[in-house]
Amino acid sequence: MSYRIVLASSSPRRRELLSSLGIGFEVIHPSSDEALSGSEAPRDFALRVSAEKALSVSALLENGEIVIGADTIVVVDGEILGKPADPEDASLMLRKLSGKEHHVYTAFSIVGPENEILHSEIVGTRVRVKSLAASEIDGYIKTGEPMDKAGAYGIQGIGSFLVTGIKGSYSNVVGLPVEELLAALKKLGIV
Repeated sequence: MSYRIVLASSSPRRRELLSSLGIGFEVIHPSSDEALSGSEAPRDFALRVSAEKALSVSALLENGEIVIGADTIVVVDGEILGKPADPEDASLMLRKLSGKEHHVYTAFSIVGPENEILHSEIVGTRVRVKSLAASEIDGYIKTGEPMDKAGAYGIQGIGSFLVTGIKGSYSNVVGLPVEELLAALKKLGIV
């Protein structure tokens, strides 16, 4: 059976990563509540948001589509760093990451034609950031790149200068763990 695949995402990086797999898909922007609820653990938060994104788009469709939703978070010292609200917030985040190792988690959910979750998974990658001078933080923020990225940096762009090493999936840090996603899609018989 051939499935129409929909990516529930507004991230250009996720579109690029999914395209790199040679899978045909379309994009529909999701709606979800990306607010942390109470004492929700970081991994639980990412899994919930990825499922909400996929389910919000699946509910709009009626032709038996497969919907993929994903959410990426940066966690340092137990704190979730989302997308910065403004340049000052980006500066604060980058100072928190400076000279430390942090975790990047991307959760993805695959929702089937009956609006049911077929698969949910979370992938973690450890990332080490060099000690950053205030001038490096300010200069990087002036590029504008940090403003739409969890943790206020993009490993695939100018922000690569911040990173001294990673342990785990590179594509996960960019926003979609392609190896794990492809394995799940194959296991489900979708590709």
